[in-house]
Amino acid sequence: MLIQDLSATKRKFFLTLVQKRVKSGTGSGINFLSQRTWNNPVTDLKSILKQAPFVVVGGIATRMYMPERMTLDIDILIKAENSSLIYQDLKNAGAKKVGKLSIGGSQWQLADTTSLDVLEGEDSWVEEALSHPNYAPDGLPIISLPYLILMKLSASRTQDLADISRMLGLAKNEELNQIREVIINYLPTAQEDLESLIMLGKLEMDN
Repeated sequence: MLIQDLSATKRKFFLTLVQKRVKSGTGSGINFLSQRTWNNPVTDLKSILKQAPFVVVGGIATRMYMPERMTLDIDILIKAENSSLIYQDLKNAGAKKVGKLSIGGSQWQLADTTSLDVLEGEDSWVEEALSHPNYAPDGLPIISLPYLILMKLSASRTQDLADISRMLGLAKNEELNQIREVIINYLPTAQEDLESLIMLGKLEMDN
């Protein structure tokens, strides 16, 4: 409860600040904002993680839903009960464990020196997120937009909230309704903040 309260406080502060400063339009053309690229190569995790499902989350996952931005590490989500299988695959591929994550999971360095954060999910929605990914051009399973928004709202770091606003601004009405349903079911205290972020995102897109 304390973590959720802290995240809610951060969201309120962010939204209050942005609403004072936001202006219509981003300075970028809608054609650019609508582009989905996969120019920065990503380690082929499919060839490493073979025993249990995973989805890519975090900064790399946002490439599916907004213009690509550089990020130096890979974040994936797995079911906590499958962690031993995932970690055995990583060890077999020459990866080294660096440490534990405060949010549950661990950090690894892959054989190609890529940093990999493995998030161990125990929430009821994780199974659904793992079962219905979207797929990147290179075939990597990417978490669907509603559950990516859920994760970023739960974390509510400044970069997360900025990503949410832009992704929501570019989302279609059908996607927005799916996102609203997921937030109502799994993070109902964030409904008002979600609507504010949708409004800010649409305003940024001059929409």
